[in-house]
Amino acid sequence: MNLTFAPADADALPLHVIEAEALEAWLADQPDRVRNWVNASGFAGEIGTAVSIPGESGTPEAALIGYGSATRRRRIRFALAAGVARLARGTYRIASGLPAAAAEEEALGWLLAGYRFTRYAGEAPVLPRLVAPERVDAARVEILAAAEALTRDLVNTPASDMGPEQLEAAARSLAAEFEAEIEVTTGEALLEKNFPMIHAVGRASPRAPRLIDMRWGTSGPRLTLVGKGVCFDTGGLNLKPGSSMGLMKKDMGGAANVLGLARMIMALGLKLQLRVLIPAVENSVSGNAFRPQDILTSRKGLTVEINNTDAEGRLVLADALALADEERPDLILSMATLTGAARVAVGPDLAPFYTDDETFADALARASAAAADPVWRMPFWDPYEDKIEPGIADLDNAPAGGMAGSITAALFLRRFVTSTPYAHFDIYAWNPSPAPARPKGGVGQGPRAILGALPQVLGL
Repeated sequence: MNLTFAPADADALPLHVIEAEALEAWLADQPDRVRNWVNASGFAGEIGTAVSIPGESGTPEAALIGYGSATRRRRIRFALAAGVARLARGTYRIASGLPAAAAEEEALGWLLAGYRFTRYAGEAPVLPRLVAPERVDAARVEILAAAEALTRDLVNTPASDMGPEQLEAAARSLAAEFEAEIEVTTGEALLEKNFPMIHAVGRASPRAPRLIDMRWGTSGPRLTLVGKGVCFDTGGLNLKPGSSMGLMKKDMGGAANVLGLARMIMALGLKLQLRVLIPAVENSVSGNAFRPQDILTSRKGLTVEINNTDAEGRLVLADALALADEERPDLILSMATLTGAARVAVGPDLAPFYTDDETFADALARASAAAADPVWRMPFWDPYEDKIEPGIADLDNAPAGGMAGSITAALFLRRFVTSTPYAHFDIYAWNPSPAPARPKGGVGQGPRAILGALPQVLGL
């Protein structure tokens, strides 16, 4: 894949971005041969359409790409990317019609239209290239595209080739690329270093559980990212049915998203101190699997009654969050494919998040719209705290009743962060239906919005 722009001085055809309602006015200013050609082609400026315009010699001299209506664009991200494959191969330069406010989003969408997961079959499409539009930071957009491709590749890789060891290897490769430090605690050493719940969840698998700890940067505010790295989730002894297990290779989507975000931060050289914590495990079934009604003691000292072994993500995150909190950074963010309740609430396309920090929430809302990376705030609803208190232990990992599942999971996690501003993202990390620049499969949810919010939140 070549997720980069053409050189700024490339020989490029002019490309006119045409809104459906603006086509008639644009054609009125063109010579008869152009007007006749476009009309004969049936091009009407709809999203997902394009037409090349031949010159006097018969070779293309320009092209049009449909941008639809404002109403239609509100229902679709990366509208320009929908028509890229309809253009003739070559290199293009935006000549008119693209609103300045949408230029970065559409440029990123053009690059991401070239993404395909080809590790096992197929080839990446050869698409037309684009010269970065005016006033778009080409290097920055290429960094965003590369980070998104990393996240997608990690999520799309099946668990046979993406277990805890391979997830560690991916983190080590990223650390090496940006000269970050990395330390990994594996297997029985988790007990020695007081990560009992990470060990309990992962001990039934022949692939040893581990905690990945990566650090980068020596000055500036301190940001810690915590990503759920459950590389496959059978549900444990509360075994999932086959229909629910089919997509569990993506249960490390939180880890994939924080690694993508970390890549953006490091490649852009943000002036902060970054720490990335990933509890990487496989939730399997064997004679030593943790059981319903077990009571585990966490790193923080809080006891947890296990009422469902399929609510394991919050257990491994809890130990990692407790470690993050001990250092008291300026901000802790966790990302996890944590609950089906979040999908019931907002569907697959929105990333719900929780925070008590109004500054972060406001900054994230603005950054989300600008980055075409939709998020939706959910409440840390204090009246539900008693739902996660079983009485026999400090906390219940799977409250009965089936209501407010995403909220109670977020409240559970918040118990392990007591000294630091905290936000939690309950993401899906999967695009169930193909869309422009977003093929079916693994996807980043939240990192670009977070990146856009960090300057205000951390004073960068």
